Amino acid sequence: MQTRILGNDLKVTPIGLGCMGFTLGYGKPTDEATAVKTIRQAYDLGYRFFDTAEVYQGINSNGDLTYNETLVGKALHDVRDQVVIATKFGITSSQSDNGIVAKPDSRPEVIRQSVEGSLKRLGVDHIDLYYQHRIDPDVAPETVARVMQELIDEEKITHWGISEANEDYLRRANAVCKVTAVQNRYSMMYRDYEKLFPVLEELNVGLVAFSPLANGFLTGKFQQSNFAQSDTRNNMPQFTPEALKKNQELLTLLETIADRHNATPAQISLAWMINKKPYIVPIPGSRHLNRIKDNLTAAKIEMTVSEVKQIDDALNAIPMSGVFDGAKVVK
Repeated sequence: MQTRILGNDLKVTPIGLGCMGFTLGYGKPTDEATAVKTIRQAYDLGYRFFDTAEVYQGINSNGDLTYNETLVGKALHDVRDQVVIATKFGITSSQSDNGIVAKPDSRPEVIRQSVEGSLKRLGVDHIDLYYQHRIDPDVAPETVARVMQELIDEEKITHWGISEANEDYLRRANAVCKVTAVQNRYSMMYRDYEKLFPVLEELNVGLVAFSPLANGFLTGKFQQSNFAQSDTRNNMPQFTPEALKKNQELLTLLETIADRHNATPAQISLAWMINKKPYIVPIPGSRHLNRIKDNLTAAKIEMTVSEVKQIDDALNAIPMSGVFDGAKVVK
């Protein structure tokens, strides 16, 4: 499997596995044994980059709290030195009638409590990539970056990043402690962060793209929404009946390109961004091994610069519905 470099020296596979869905957001959490087995099978398939967070928690069928980090740690404990594990600090979340609500908290003392908890749950002595999960408006980026430098000096983390970063925050944080990656929402339906590309290139910062399949919409598998009551996609605008109709032209485009490459729409959605920039690494999430395998195969699809531009031009011209742009953040 080929590799990519995030920042100066963090080597990862060109596609990572987003593990959130095993415990949060998509209906009932996967039972622990199945989740651990599936994550390990992803490793066996070739994944070497795994994404989790301290806040990815769910209630299992026994009524017990399930920690996503614990599942990842158990699945990868004996191959720890062969994988990159990313986790996150800085928010608490709760479920409301309108979806997940996130509250940021990046005070230095809270960060230190978080890193110790994550190290313990993962069963590791250091974290490879430690993200600030959301910007805290009450804590300066320089303050957060200084704590990150301290954690690097203490060998508790080796690299750090920022999720949903903007240019000003990234520049200020990077000036204090080198940022390896930003983890921002990015897909064919959500391209707002393309405006950051020149900054990422200037500062040598990677882009880890979460929700690269627009929460599964770009797989083309959803002709109607029929989700479990606790599934957050019930509140996402791309899955309404009106949106499903409005987005048919987009899905037709994907199918046409997929046929040309003997691929699936999901694979084309991932290959498009991988071929766009050498520092983009998508982290699609799935609990199904066949989809996990298919997603990784997308890294083998080659597109020319001209083809990527043609896709961009088509996306610019196609009408699309709104798309979920993240959990509501309250302070």
